[in-house]
Order: sequence, then C-alpha cells, then structure tokens
Amino acid sequence: MATVRYIVEDVETAAAFYLKHFGFTLKQQFGPAMAILTRDDLTLWLAGPMASASRPMPDGRKPEPGGWNRFVLEIQGELPALVSTLREHGVHFRNDIIEGPGGRQILCEDPSGNAIELFEPKSS
Repeated sequence: MATVRYIVEDVETAAAFYLKHFGFTLKQQFGPAMAILTRDDLTLWLAGPMASASRPMPDGRKPEPGGWNRFVLEIQGELPALVSTLREHGVHFRNDIIEGPGGRQILCEDPSGNAIELFEPKSS
C-alpha cells in the first residue's frame, strides 16, 4: 500500500473533492488539520495549514500545495467521458488528453492546485 501526503489549503474542501470525484473513502479526520482518505491500495493524507507537515523548514521555506509531483489514478473505461463529466463539475485541468505508448493521460488539480494524473492504459 502506498501513502501520499498532499499539502492543501483547506482539508474539508480537499476531502470533499476526492470523495465526490474519485471514490475515496474517509478513514479518519483530525479537525481542520488533516484527513486520511483511502482508495484501493492508496492512502492519501491531506495536511492543512494547521498540520505539522505544513510547518516551515529550518531554512524558512514553507510547504505549499501544487508542483508537478502527483499520484496516478488508473481509469477503467473512457477517459474522455470522465474528463467531460469532471469539467462539467468545475474540475480544473492543466492540459488536454495526450496519448503515449502506454495509453492516454491528463492532469487535473484538486482545489489546492495539487496534480492528479488520470491514466487510461491501452487495451491489449
């Protein structure tokens, strides 16, 4: 099982996003500081501004959401249809669907700007 921690601006908003759009389950919540969500073999820790993971580093840098690191959700079925539905619900995408040797992919963002890769593998 893999665990990923995302720094988020608002734990409630981020948790609702993952529960509604991607089928995560809320395992535990620590008020506005942190929530633990699960989906298959992935555990997602959402750390808000009050979480220890959001404290500044010794050199003064502050953890913040966004960037290009991401986890990948493998999509079974039609990726374009899912993307269309997510766009109708206001989900922001960084790009359009691209195709590579292994399949199709696109990057969307959670409410704090963290990237999520939606990947549809090529049929064998």
